[in-house]
Amino acid sequence: MGFIRNLLAIIGLLAVAGLIWVWVQYGHYVQRISEFDEGVVEAYTPVVETLLETGNSAEAMIWKFKVADGLTPEDVEQSLKVVANELNFKNVGEDLPLYQEVSALSGKDYRFVKIYMFCNALTAAKMLDYSDAFSAFLPCRITLIEDPDGQLWLYTLNMDLMIYGGKPLPPELKEEALKVKEIVWEIMERGAQGDF
Repeated sequence: MGFIRNLLAIIGLLAVAGLIWVWVQYGHYVQRISEFDEGVVEAYTPVVETLLETGNSAEAMIWKFKVADGLTPEDVEQSLKVVANELNFKNVGEDLPLYQEVSALSGKDYRFVKIYMFCNALTAAKMLDYSDAFSAFLPCRITLIEDPDGQLWLYTLNMDLMIYGGKPLPPELKEEALKVKEIVWEIMERGAQGDF
């Protein structure tokens, strides 16, 4: 009986020592994470799940919508632009017809890939006033792409990481960011249906 008690005491001592070691090594991370936005876990969970499922980090950081059957790239493009304009999101750059450039350089036809750029300049300025790093998210880009099987898709960055992925944004900026998220989501959703 004494042997078992001593063995359990040693196991308990090792467990406590292990916990102390983990706290010394990683405790500062716990403190930092406690300062993050309350939505941080919900923001990163689908990213980690997709990463584990696909092994593709880019796939884990995007939102995508399947385009309804029967719609042409021109249908979707018109829908994207009309809906963006309706929601006061301006087309702020030349659309990038990547497929044409690839075809011109390679001498071979390439599947449809075109990138659209939308922005609300006043909201963008607020984001930049908070952190210049947000410039990497600007302007909001939506890609219309034909997959190897001929299916059209719309892709954009997952904005939840920008909104919830770190320390809380100032309330006014967070409200603006949430509006942008809703607008981009609506542009994607309606664009994928050819709705305008």
